[in-house]
Amino acid sequence: MTEDFLKEYTRNDYQIDNFTDFINKVKFEFNVPAIHIAGTNGKGSTAHFLSSIYQEAGLKVGLYMSPFTKEINEMITINGERISDDDFLKYYNQHESLFKKYDLSKFEIETFIMFSYFKDQNLDLAIIECGMGGEEDATNIFTPILSIITTVSLEHTEELGQTTSEITLSKSGIIKYEVPVVVGSKFNEDDLSLLSNICKKNRTTLHVTTDYHNASLDEEGYTFTYYTYKDVKIRFSAYYSIEDASIALEAVRVLMDRIPVTETQVRNGLLNMELPLRMEKVRDNPTVILDGAHNLEACENLAKSIESYAKGKPIHIIFACFKDKDVSGMLQALNLVSDDLTMTTFPHIRARGERELFFFMEEYQYKGDYKALINEKIEQYPDDIILVTGSLAFVGLVKDMFDD
Repeated sequence: MTEDFLKEYTRNDYQIDNFTDFINKVKFEFNVPAIHIAGTNGKGSTAHFLSSIYQEAGLKVGLYMSPFTKEINEMITINGERISDDDFLKYYNQHESLFKKYDLSKFEIETFIMFSYFKDQNLDLAIIECGMGGEEDATNIFTPILSIITTVSLEHTEELGQTTSEITLSKSGIIKYEVPVVVGSKFNEDDLSLLSNICKKNRTTLHVTTDYHNASLDEEGYTFTYYTYKDVKIRFSAYYSIEDASIALEAVRVLMDRIPVTETQVRNGLLNMELPLRMEKVRDNPTVILDGAHNLEACENLAKSIESYAKGKPIHIIFACFKDKDVSGMLQALNLVSDDLTMTTFPHIRARGERELFFFMEEYQYKGDYKALINEKIEQYPDDIILVTGSLAFVGLVKDMFDD
């Protein structure tokens, strides 16, 4: 496994100075046409929608996203094909001594390997997702053809700021001179005004995703209308996916002169995009849904989506998350759509265990064996809906139970 080579890199502080010094040392430049995406939620889905659309148009598209669920190779793909272990290790070995000399973090090393690999692969387009923030993010070393900021909410406040305006300012660091900017529709007036002023200083245009219309859900997913795209289809049952798809459609519209695509290619790209662990159904009777809602905003969006999906069926929730998350807010958001919410834990160094969840046990049940808990709920409620959520890493492990 390639990640074994990175286990010794344990620095996780949020700063870019060492990485900048390293980049300057190796005189690295990234000149591949690329879209840069920041935001609290929706980055991965938006990136995948865009990748799928441009692949339908015949482009060779590199995609970089985090985190991964099973293998580090998932983060770096070209037209859906993961970087090989051999290629990953080739780039690692080329610079191993300098990685250590400059005390780079694991994410910084992964990011540099991505940039190096994409640069050598003669891509038509790269789509690059920020890890966290924007201005100080390791991905922020190039000038894109388009910058996207999907949403902003209160997460990673110690690193990014205590208010949405401070976090917006951090994420706006990906905005570059004369490079157009697309943002999601959920920004409040103050944060949108801040972004508008930053765009004016950079002599560029700000494009705000407009509202979608006529959203309807069937067994295959949502149909909706955005701008001139009427009755487009996505194979997702999560209501929040419509917003992500709309941001992608706005990005395509803004880039149409530079990267022309047909309406058929756009429609097929949306329809054919697949992304696991976003309201993913892995079983019938009972219906078991997995969703990697990893913060408060994501849980609020998930609660709305699962309630619409359930159509009155009882919902039973199994929840586990990382220690640095707003567990209280996440639980409250999910509790609005279910009277049966059970906390659990999973094998991960960052996972909340019984000790970290003790404070919430008066209000919510806790069972430490997540596999036994899931099997118990399946046995008890064959006609209901079981939702497993709280962390992408957690639901990735749970999916293994249903893939076997």
